[in-house]
Amino acid sequence: MIHQEIRRKLISIVSPENFQDSPVERLSYSFDSSPDMQAMPDAVISPRNTKEVSEIVKICNEHKIPIVPRGSGTNLCGGTCPVEGGIVMLFKHMNKILELDEENLTITVQPGVLTLDIITAVEDKGLFYPPDPGSMKISTIGGNINENSGGLRGLKYGVTRDYVIGLEVVMPNGDIVRTGGKLAKDVAGYDLTSLMVGSEGTLGIITEATLKLVPKPESKKTMLALYHDLEAAARSVSKIIANKIIPATLEFLDQPTLQVVEDYVKIGLPVDAKAVLLIEQDGPPAVAQRDIEKITAICREEGAFSVEVAKTEEEATALTTARRWALSALARLKPTTILEDATVPRSEVANMVRAIGEIAEKYNLLICTFGHAGDGNLHPTCPTDARNREEMERVHKAFAEIFEKAVELGGTITGEHGVGIAKAPYLELKLGKAGIAVMKAIKQALDPNNIMNPGKVFAKNDKPKLVIHK
Repeated sequence: MIHQEIRRKLISIVSPENFQDSPVERLSYSFDSSPDMQAMPDAVISPRNTKEVSEIVKICNEHKIPIVPRGSGTNLCGGTCPVEGGIVMLFKHMNKILELDEENLTITVQPGVLTLDIITAVEDKGLFYPPDPGSMKISTIGGNINENSGGLRGLKYGVTRDYVIGLEVVMPNGDIVRTGGKLAKDVAGYDLTSLMVGSEGTLGIITEATLKLVPKPESKKTMLALYHDLEAAARSVSKIIANKIIPATLEFLDQPTLQVVEDYVKIGLPVDAKAVLLIEQDGPPAVAQRDIEKITAICREEGAFSVEVAKTEEEATALTTARRWALSALARLKPTTILEDATVPRSEVANMVRAIGEIAEKYNLLICTFGHAGDGNLHPTCPTDARNREEMERVHKAFAEIFEKAVELGGTITGEHGVGIAKAPYLELKLGKAGIAVMKAIKQALDPNNIMNPGKVFAKNDKPKLVIHK
């Protein structure tokens, strides 16, 4: 519990209406979108500006009170679950677009701005912010930056880190630091901007971000390629890239996922296909058309039994919407949905998908696989029920084997979801003991009192439980 004197100090900073510590209010922020993870915070606080964030952090650092910065709570790794109690910090007041600079192709925003609002605002000016996580309609840019979110357009355009060029950060001691800026080139010192992106709130609190923009593509073409076997689909992915074509989107769905999605959206998806590639290309009309014709030819050469290019914008939207609804469709099957993101080199996609199927059979589970085939980022997804502890044990064992297989194939344990709590036990598989030691040294140097989102990234033996602080 937070001592009454400290509580009074915090309330004096943000005002009474921005400090909540009733059981109901605390329970609302005891979990995020990650399944089977919950822990109660001691309070929820909503600062109105960077100065208030700094003052809050100074008090918490002095008294060693944990702080968990939180956006919309859409992350899937337990990243905003307050496993050591303390304060959950919300940014509902810090939700403004501060500047859209068309001369320098940048937008400066506060952390509470919704991702889709940024995308919409810049597209109205003929500009483009490419990162498009599946939760973009409700996720905040602060959460995207903390998790280094990706999305369907990651193959061609990259992930959040590729567009964050400047930050304002409140450090664990309360200092306010500015990194980067609107510059096209800046090599002055360590790249602190990149260090903060993807740090999951463990190194500081982001209070402002300057994002790079690019010109909005002039046109877009969308197509669907159907296959009788995984290998043919995987060969198509590799051959498209080998032919120096980088699609805007190159997505994969296996047959179980396709069936579930079609049952949900009912748009006539071909459920008899063993594998489906959803491909988009954008750019000048002549270039997009040329590339889509080349991609069509490659898919047919590699054994696609059907290749269809959307004839209208409505058809194209239906196809991309079906892919974006894959998680929602799967979530209808059982009370709990475990969505992971093992990533491998694109040349190993078929091997990884096959291994996932074998692991699912071994543990008697339904695991549907979809994801970003173009960059090897697959999303094996298991509908289950957290109340069935025996089945959950099999689920955890299955995903442990999936992560091991991904690393064995030259991949990683997470391509875009982050480490948080869920992936922490497997991080050493990817980084080794020496890599973990370097990360711990950085954390210790910047946050010696371990107040910034403690319990994340680095593995602990105990699993978070629901703890009601009286």
